[in-house]
Amino acid sequence: VKRVSDADVEEGLFGEADETGDQVSRPPVVTIMGHVDHGKTSLLDALRHANVVSGEAGGITQHIGAYQVTAPDSGKKITFIDTPGHAAFTAMRARGAKVTDIVVLVVAADDGVMPQTIEAINHAKAAKVPMIVAINKIDKPDARPDRVRTELLQHEVQVESLGGEVVDVEVSAKNKTNLDRLLEMIALQADILDLKTNSDRPAEGTVIEAKLDRGRGPVATVLVQRGTLRVGDIIVAGAEMGRVRALISDQGETLQEAGPSVPVEVLGFNGPPEAGDRLAVVENEARARQVTSYRAHQKRENAAASISGMRGSLEQMMSQLKTAGRKEFPLVIKADVQGSLEAILGSLEKLGTDEVAARILHAGVGGISESDVTLAEGFNAAIIGFSVRANKEAAALAKRNGIEIRYYNIIYDLVDDVKKAMSGLLAPTLRETMLGNAQILEVFNISKVGKVAGCRVTDGTVERGANVRLIRDNVVVHEGKLSTLKRFKDEVKEVQAGQECGMAFESYGDMRVGDVIECYRVETIQRSL
Repeated sequence: VKRVSDADVEEGLFGEADETGDQVSRPPVVTIMGHVDHGKTSLLDALRHANVVSGEAGGITQHIGAYQVTAPDSGKKITFIDTPGHAAFTAMRARGAKVTDIVVLVVAADDGVMPQTIEAINHAKAAKVPMIVAINKIDKPDARPDRVRTELLQHEVQVESLGGEVVDVEVSAKNKTNLDRLLEMIALQADILDLKTNSDRPAEGTVIEAKLDRGRGPVATVLVQRGTLRVGDIIVAGAEMGRVRALISDQGETLQEAGPSVPVEVLGFNGPPEAGDRLAVVENEARARQVTSYRAHQKRENAAASISGMRGSLEQMMSQLKTAGRKEFPLVIKADVQGSLEAILGSLEKLGTDEVAARILHAGVGGISESDVTLAEGFNAAIIGFSVRANKEAAALAKRNGIEIRYYNIIYDLVDDVKKAMSGLLAPTLRETMLGNAQILEVFNISKVGKVAGCRVTDGTVERGANVRLIRDNVVVHEGKLSTLKRFKDEVKEVQAGQECGMAFESYGDMRVGDVIECYRVETIQRSL
């Protein structure tokens, strides 16, 4: 009798690295990233329609979130993934699937480098993926492509014309200018990468997206990465299993099989898997059931564990770093102004030693967004907010995924905390406990008292004498104490969520309708070994 652990059901699911002899070339997988409104979708559409066979009625039958295009001169195929660029990287990377081979960074020639452009550059660098810059909208009269190249230099992206190694192509999605050249540059970059894999083996791939279709049941868009996926194969992805009933290409054709780097819609899952789940072919249904039931059990346990203890806390991360022998301390930093950000980055840089250094995945100005949380999740990093706050969606996502967001307003506290975490010391003695939030509905001017804010408590409780912050557009504009807390005309000790109240701050009167008041208590935690 051989006793095995539950985890052994996963063994051998994903094959070993391919032998060199069995390998064939595969098309590159390209993700298009860039700032909102810089023409990512237009460029994708232009590339896609430029590739539609002229006689085909109505162009592409359906768009499945990933598709193949042929480079005109070399005739080489290129696979594009059409998902929000950051999601393609981080959610999938968090589950251990490296999907993208090349990133095309779209920058509008009339707009230049914008916050999300910088974010996209950081994502590509963090994933160590080569980048091609597509300078879009060159048809516009105020287009200044040279300005874009200069601005990219500030973010360590040096294009070839300025003596660097990053290829840049001036394109116009609207007029379909230079699209052929862009495709050729991608094909050339793929030649340099020399992408090869084994097609003669059970398929492995990654789920790009999945949905529940009314007529067809669970449908998953899958990018095959190794081997060949065939109709009739028994498959598992995440906690879902099934048998391949049909494979549908990006052109809407029904296929019998799909090889490496081919995107297909897969029909036949019992339920929709999650984007980023890795797909594998197994030998029989019994094995598939074993794997999926084990994963479903793990999922439930992890969900329970993440509620009881946040995995992203600085202390826990430090112990993980020590045990793993890693030398990098990953952080995402957001600040209210560029000056503060530069000061923080400068201070953190000085902390670095030969053994451990802070690795800044992304640093930017403004409130903490969902894409910051997704990036942090992909690298198991902590998020630091300096005089800024996370928006509601980002805070909820961070809580759900167990990512810690730490807020600071004094740079020395921030640096000290990171220094202690990097040294593996104990947690700071002072800790903030959030009590509740309130929103200002009306501001009144009362003689003798001054300005009073009429508020509704949105969550938690607000207590008189507690510390408060006034937040406007996710940026902290004032910190102090509550001098007055009233319900109707009575002074009260606390107000619960859902109730309305009047508040006044000690020596501060610049309140505006729509501002958020955050109430918190500072506690001293006893240190113990």
